[in-house]
Amino acid sequence: MSSTCCPNDAEEAKRQVAEYAMSLGFSAVGFARVDDVDADSADNFDRWIAERRNGTMEYLERYADIRRNPSLLLDGARTVIVAALNYYPARRRSPDLPQFAFYAYGRDYHEVMRERLASLGDYVREHFGGSTRACVDTAPIRERYWAVKAGVGFVGKNSTLIIPGKGSFFFIGELLTTVEFPPDEPCTLHCGACSRCVDACPGRAIVDGCRIDARRCLSYLTIEHRGPLPDDVMLGNHVYGCDECQLVCPHNLKAEPTAIPEFVPTEAFLALDREAILAMTPVEFSEIFRHSAVKRAKLDGLQRNAKRIN
Repeated sequence: MSSTCCPNDAEEAKRQVAEYAMSLGFSAVGFARVDDVDADSADNFDRWIAERRNGTMEYLERYADIRRNPSLLLDGARTVIVAALNYYPARRRSPDLPQFAFYAYGRDYHEVMRERLASLGDYVREHFGGSTRACVDTAPIRERYWAVKAGVGFVGKNSTLIIPGKGSFFFIGELLTTVEFPPDEPCTLHCGACSRCVDACPGRAIVDGCRIDARRCLSYLTIEHRGPLPDDVMLGNHVYGCDECQLVCPHNLKAEPTAIPEFVPTEAFLALDREAILAMTPVEFSEIFRHSAVKRAKLDGLQRNAKRIN
């Protein structure tokens, strides 16, 4: 399919798309020109894989060509529109209970993000033509790279995307389009000398100053890792995921609770204790986590983790 040229008033068109995205509940929106991922970023990712820092996440080793250029996901793609959804909770589980990462408090973000990106794609096609494709993190696209290119934020030493003035408790998704919108200026901020996340990481997973070794990360170990946990792994009170590096980040001091209704946790989830997790049946697991990212760990994984927490 051939590419679609810029609308006549490209800046106004871009403003309208961003405004519509914000009306869908997105907290930040940016535009980047589709191109090859720069050589340094591509080499850094390839080296991370070669060093096996991805653990058993072999899916990250596939589709290397698409990770280098997202136009392979949509023929004729000219623009990557990056959008961010806030998931910071207004209500938290009691600190005495097993801790779940905030991103898993509500409905599965894949569903929520995909629905909103689909609506944004409908808007773009209706008003400016062309083709679109929505991408969540299940697609082989370098999300944080494109978020930086689109000016949405910068990547912190803990490898999360940090949105200036808003923090890092955000999901990001992408809408590829054949319409050529003017690109935003890339974000050039960085963490500077701050190393709070490095010091706070329970597994000492932030290595070389700014890279994640998944094999030490509690999020990877409690969610992605299959089979018994290594004997030397100390989970503390983390039963699913870990937010410690984000909780100490100065950029999250003024994090505001999400206004996305799908991310509001249920009372049943907020009250779930260790004993209930250990006694949970497959039917109960399906009922509580039917539309939850916690499904990723499966009941066996969640109970495995619960047996090891303090």
